[in-house]
Formats: sequence, structure tokens, C-alpha cells
Amino acid sequence: MAVTVRTLENFVGGSWAASTGEHVREIVSPATGEVIAEAPDASAADVDRAVAAAREAQPKWAALSAWQRGEICHAIADLIEERREEFARELSLEQGKPYLGEALPDIDETAENFRIAAEDVKRMESAVIPSRDPAKRILTFRKPNGVYAAITPWNFPTLIPVELIAPGIAAGNAIVMKPSEWTPVAMANFMQIMADAGLPDGVVNVLYGAGEVGERLVAHPGVDCVGFVGSHGTAEKIVRAAGLKRTLIEASGNGPVIVCADADLDRAAEGAVFGGFFCAGQVCCATERVLVHEAVHDDFLDRVVRVAGEWRLGDPFDESTRVGPMNNEPTAAKMDAHLEDAVAKGATVVSGGGRASGWPTALYYEPTVVADVGRDTLINRDETFGPIVPLIRVGSDDEALEVANDSYLGLQAAVYTSSLQRAFRYLDSLRVGNVVVNDSTDYWEAHEPFGGAAGTRTGWGRIGGRYTMLDMTDLKTVVLDVGL
Repeated sequence: MAVTVRTLENFVGGSWAASTGEHVREIVSPATGEVIAEAPDASAADVDRAVAAAREAQPKWAALSAWQRGEICHAIADLIEERREEFARELSLEQGKPYLGEALPDIDETAENFRIAAEDVKRMESAVIPSRDPAKRILTFRKPNGVYAAITPWNFPTLIPVELIAPGIAAGNAIVMKPSEWTPVAMANFMQIMADAGLPDGVVNVLYGAGEVGERLVAHPGVDCVGFVGSHGTAEKIVRAAGLKRTLIEASGNGPVIVCADADLDRAAEGAVFGGFFCAGQVCCATERVLVHEAVHDDFLDRVVRVAGEWRLGDPFDESTRVGPMNNEPTAAKMDAHLEDAVAKGATVVSGGGRASGWPTALYYEPTVVADVGRDTLINRDETFGPIVPLIRVGSDDEALEVANDSYLGLQAAVYTSSLQRAFRYLDSLRVGNVVVNDSTDYWEAHEPFGGAAGTRTGWGRIGGRYTMLDMTDLKTVVLDVGL
């Protein structure tokens, strides 16, 4: 049965509008290899119109009460839940993730983020500060920052945008959204839901395109602030283009998972494999590298291989599939390069290790376990972003900390230990923004703060619940003389 190819349009000021840009890109499903949509690259004129629409809408939107904005957020969540199956099917087709195990939960959490924002904004209390002058009263208020440029990646093409959109609009901001050029269909579906739920015209606008469009949007004089989630390389370009504008940046991660000598090895193996293979490893907080104490290394490796064998690669619409195809060729090629580099430097591929044959595209990658990975490898140094569980031997907690912190990235780590004392040593010493004890690096909850550590190239600010809302608002101080 032939697939109907959708022609996408920008969404500006409350309606779909054909782009004036000259370039159009084909969107190809990583699952089937079929063209499913055509998306334009927004022109400079498109960017101007979208920013102008956001600037016109933002003051009127901000003037509504927190309760009124919260009602719209709940209405959006209602429609997401009503259309979840259709929304998730198109997400699987475009992104490649398994429909049942990943796409549906993504849609559910997308709705949850709107519920959280709708309630958090009602509780954005701020301080009344004592004054040394008895005639003065010092009050503080949270005010929206204005118009945001939001740029997000392809691995969670509904969930990550809403991590910026939901708290951003709940707080009274307007947004011009540029989704990844690899997954624009998900954003088109999501934008239609927001419009159908009654979001006022211009509060959220959508432009399609690649890096050039993003840089043009970020540098636009009508944009006040920037929210970005994606790779550290792209983040650095965005920060340079943004100049002194406020930025909220969540960039790359590199684990690690640390398996101590006193760890529950079965639990650690389950968590490491989940972190390595969930979303085909294409997660900023994926396992990436596993630092295993030499006293338990061999036993742990045996358990990892056994658990990895339970993760079936396949068609994302097959209910037995746990690992779908990777999303795009550049990311799969990076997986190839990292494996080749590791093997050349002495690592051993224990299971998997290459692209699987017999599938509609070359993006189906075997879930891979690698042992004896060296510290000088690309796998250890950089973010692989593929379905891989790489093991690195360490001889002590000191060495594990040394290897873990010898990285220019610092997002989320996991530590497996039965010692509270050891756990707190790692909590205090790991240079990452988040540490999970005795669970996967992929563990998160929608309301918790999530982001990078200072001194790394992983960014700043926090994604998650009210913490994002705090980053997307200004604290305004007012001093009143009450004439006493």
C-alpha cells in the first residue's frame, strides 16, 4: 500500500502557511525507507513573520491569569491523550522507535508535561523580603522572559519540545519552534493539537529547516531568549549566534554507569542494558560507557550478554520489538566509527557489532556489547548515541572517579553499590548534573530538574517541571515606600 506523502507548511500566527524558502527536503522513514513527507527550509522572510507573530501575541497571552493559561495547557493534554494512538504511530514511522514500548509512553509523558506546567504556574510563589527601612516593602514577582526561539532534536520529537513549550507558555512566554529537520512530522501533528485545543494565535509558531534556519532564528533581533536541547557542537554554534540573549541549554552526555565491587550485578546489568538500548541508545543520558570494578567484571559481563540477548531488534510496529532502527545515517555512521576505533585499540565485540541485514533500511543496528574498551577510545571520550553497552575495567573507586570525570561532558551518571557511604562519595565527587543510584542512567521523571554540570560542555539551566519555568521567567523586584 502506497504511503501518502505529506507536504508540510510552517505554522505562523495561528494558521498553516506555505514557506517562501526555495529548498524542500524529503523525510524518509528509518523503519520502512519510504518518503513520508516533504518539509521546507524556512526563508528569512518566514522567520521574520513568525517572530513578529510571537511578539504580537506574547503580551496578550502574558496578561491572562495563571489559571487561564493553565486551562489551555490542560486542554492540550486532553487532546494529546485523545489522539495518542494516531500520534504515536506517526512518531514511530518517522523516528523509528518501537510503537508499543516507547512511542506511546512518549506521547503520554508529552501530555503529562502540560499537566505539570498547568499546575506549577499556579504555585509560582515569590518572596516578600524584609527591608532595613521600616517605610519600605520589598516584593518579588515572576515575569515571563518574552519571545523564545526553541530548537530541539530528533530522538524525542514530541517530548523534548514540550519540555520547553509547556513551562514556557504556562509562564506567559511566546515561542517560535524549530524542530529537527529529521523529524518535522511529529511537530506538525503536535502543533495541530495545540491549535485545536484553543491556544491563541501566535503563542507557538513552527518553522522547519536545518542549522541555517536555526541560526537565523536565534540571532533574530525580535527573539529575547533561546531554549535548546541537542548536541554540544550545535549548542556552541547557538550560543555564539545568541550573544547576550538568555539561553537554556541541555546538550550532550556521556554517562557513565559505575558498577562497584559490592553492586547487585543482576540489577546493574538490567539497568546498563536498558540505558544502552532504549531508543536505540539515542538518548542524551544513555549508558554510553560502563566502568566496572575488576573484581566483578567477568560476572557482570556474563549477565550483560544474557540480558542483551532479550532485546529484540525489529520492526517498530511489531509488539515483540524492543529496539527499532536508528533514526538517521550520520548517527549510525558515528556508531560504526566508534566501534571501529575501539576494536583497533584492543576492544572486543562480544555481541552484535554491526548493521543488521534483511531490513528495509541500513539503519537497523544490532544491539552491541563491547568489552575491554580503552580510555583512549572515541567510545570513552565522546557520545556514541547508538545501541551499545561498552565495558571499561577499573581497579578502585578512585580510578572509577578519575575515568568518569576525565570527560568534557557531564549530564547524568549511574552508580550501582550497596554502600550508602560509597554512594554519597560518588554523589559528591562526580562532575555531572544528575546521579542515579541503583538504576539506569536513562531514569528520569518529568518534574525533576535535569541538566549539565558547570565546567562541562553539557550546558546550563534545568529541564523539568517548575525548574524550567524558573529559567524561563525573570525575577522582578519591586521596592514600595508605604509612607510610614
